Amino acid sequence: MATVGRRTCCHFAKRLQLTSTNPQTVIKRWSNTVPGHVIDKQRQSPMSSDRLKMEEVDKAIKVPKDFTSVYPEFLPNRSPESYRDNLRDALERKDMLKRRAHIHLPEFHVGSILAVTAADHFAPDKTNRFVGICIEREGHGMWHKFTLRNVIDNQGVEISYHLYNPTIQKIEVLKLEKRADEHLRYLRNAPHEYSTVPFDLKATLIARGQPVPINDIKVPLNPKPWLERWERQDLEGAEFTVNLTAKQQKKFDASQAPRKLNKYDLMKKYRTTINKEEKESISREMYESNTMEE
Repeated sequence: MATVGRRTCCHFAKRLQLTSTNPQTVIKRWSNTVPGHVIDKQRQSPMSSDRLKMEEVDKAIKVPKDFTSVYPEFLPNRSPESYRDNLRDALERKDMLKRRAHIHLPEFHVGSILAVTAADHFAPDKTNRFVGICIEREGHGMWHKFTLRNVIDNQGVEISYHLYNPTIQKIEVLKLEKRADEHLRYLRNAPHEYSTVPFDLKATLIARGQPVPINDIKVPLNPKPWLERWERQDLEGAEFTVNLTAKQQKKFDASQAPRKLNKYDLMKKYRTTINKEEKESISREMYESNTMEE
């Protein structure tokens, strides 16, 4: 509308019953008579009142602060190397909610003791029940899985389950607790007593509304060799009893310097995390769906 021809102005002036054919006068009068959804004076997209009301209702829903830690599989992939698709993530979340409508998937964290009953075609009663401590939770969406570890006949045994696998019939939380670390893989290089769980362990209940207890136990590791370089990871629950020489300590400190600077790398943090707005939107959507189902 910046350049309006004389003939166009005369046409609109005749329709608006104006005596003047000045382009500025015609445009000003015409803008005032046309509804706001046709011409936006501030050059912004129109927004209906229904959409405003829906956004106000969404913002009014209060989501618990620990919702994302209870349901980490609802968040999209944080890895910068993998391909992310918003439509695929939304469809996966719908499938996950449908799966939760048929089976109770309780809250558990890394360090909790679980008992999983899954269908087994080769078992005598066609089911298999395994008890162990959760040492890791990884993946997102339908590919989210957790690993249980136990020691049977002085041999470490680990089984990984996909959380939304239809062969899982029941998940029992025998002891709900957290650990300070994101994983407990270092139990593979620890004494067996820290991974042994009796199969006849009775469930320990926690009062409703009480926070999940945090187990701050320090696990001493066996002497080297190790499966991973645990000393290079931020592990608060592992206790290193290995005595290093002065040369080894100097080399270890030099290897730790780049890792300590990662907290100042803003771009790396942005690429490997999910922004706050997207996390709040997904959490609000899943929390509202869960409350409606209950």
